Amino acid sequence: MEEKRHTSAEYEREIQEIRDGLLYLGVLTEKAIEEGSKALLERDSEAARRVIREDEQIDRFDVEMEEKCIRLLALRQPAARDLRFITTAIKITGHLERIGDMAANIAEKVLILNDLPQIKPYVDLPRMAEIARSMIHTALDAMVQEDLELAKRVRAEDPVIDKLNEQVFRELLTFMMADPRKIQACLYVMQISKSLERIADHAEGIADMIIYMISGKSVRHKSDS
Repeated sequence: MEEKRHTSAEYEREIQEIRDGLLYLGVLTEKAIEEGSKALLERDSEAARRVIREDEQIDRFDVEMEEKCIRLLALRQPAARDLRFITTAIKITGHLERIGDMAANIAEKVLILNDLPQIKPYVDLPRMAEIARSMIHTALDAMVQEDLELAKRVRAEDPVIDKLNEQVFRELLTFMMADPRKIQACLYVMQISKSLERIADHAEGIADMIIYMISGKSVRHKSDS
């Protein structure tokens, strides 16, 4: 009996390590988005370089998490709910790793923009960054609390980001038509806006996986209506 209890405790510890790892990876990606937004707003090139450097840490941790999940699947052969959690965790780490890549891409564009005259004060981009960061945070909260409503709230935020991205695109198009000298800077800002929109898509993907983890039902490619 002692050995059985020990084995069960070890298994629970391994499951908790994966859960904690997802949260830590979420913290790293949230920080990358915040730092990238700060670098853009304050024209802070050092902050942008920091985001690019720290993406390597996100990449390494993603690999470690995937290896832990695969090892647990192979050695413990979990069933039912735990199996769903572990397979979902693998997909969530993939989304978080891609978010880290997007944040690094934004930082690379910021470095270029900081050497160009600023087109206008940034308003929509920081708002998009904060919504996207909040989506990630809420999705992982939904995982910890096993709260379907929180996960669905994340899905509801994605159209907001899409509309802001369209608004940024239209505004920048107007700037480029009025003054061709602004085309280069406008194109880089467009790319940042698109990266933020893609980050939100990944956050929605995380929420989809958490809904599946909790309910066993796939909501990918489905609206909440």
